Amino acid sequence: MTSEERGERPPPSRRIADQLRAAIQDGDLRPGGRLPSERELAEAHGTARNTAREAIRILAEEGLVDRRHGSGVFVRERRRALRFGAERYSRRLREKTGLSPYRAELAKQGLLPRVDCVSIQRVVAPTEIAERLRLPVGTPDVVRRENWYYASDGASEHPVQVGVTYVPWPIAEGTPLADSANLGKGSLYARFEERGHRITRSREEVTARMPSHEEARGLNLPTGVPVLEVLHTGIDQAGHPFEVTRFVMRADLAALDYDMAVEETDD
Repeated sequence: MTSEERGERPPPSRRIADQLRAAIQDGDLRPGGRLPSERELAEAHGTARNTAREAIRILAEEGLVDRRHGSGVFVRERRRALRFGAERYSRRLREKTGLSPYRAELAKQGLLPRVDCVSIQRVVAPTEIAERLRLPVGTPDVVRRENWYYASDGASEHPVQVGVTYVPWPIAEGTPLADSANLGKGSLYARFEERGHRITRSREEVTARMPSHEEARGLNLPTGVPVLEVLHTGIDQAGHPFEVTRFVMRADLAALDYDMAVEETDD
């Protein structure tokens, strides 16, 4: 039970935060607008500056405002969410565009993509990856490919997600999957299809959490913004899993858009 529910008066910092939040939600403080300074808030509410500072901290943790060093505190702007749908893995889209799923998805939305492949390594599969690839735990080799994804509207560019893909060594061996950042026309899934693994189904396990320090820094995440973690498993025409990718997405910039048939069962 909260202090309000018990009939108790909330602390001054919470009251200031509540008023500012209401002003943001009502549109009195608009996205990109500057909040009063700590001194101004303290004077207006008859409190100490550290009380006003705590109110700002509350709003920052809720993802409503951004601190800009030397400039002040501003209402966070709602950026356009990038929508990632199941169609991004379709063979038709890949053959039509010749692009990777990410590049094709952003092209549909009028945005400019950039992808940096920062590492390609041959490693032992982590336990949860081996389980999803149906490999014996602790022994098999996989290729680990780490990509960082960016999006630009032509004026500014933002990091959107990081993806780490695991490919069984027998599939990757002797192909660009094993050692090249440039995968050629059709990218990842065209190379898989050349190896006899055409993606026909995918399983995606989605969770939300707060980012690690490294993720927050790499994705340039404002305070209070969580990440979406998507564990994607590609499944081929024979029903065999052939790749697993762990995506970590900025929750303020990415949205998942699935259109799924409902499976009917007889009672």
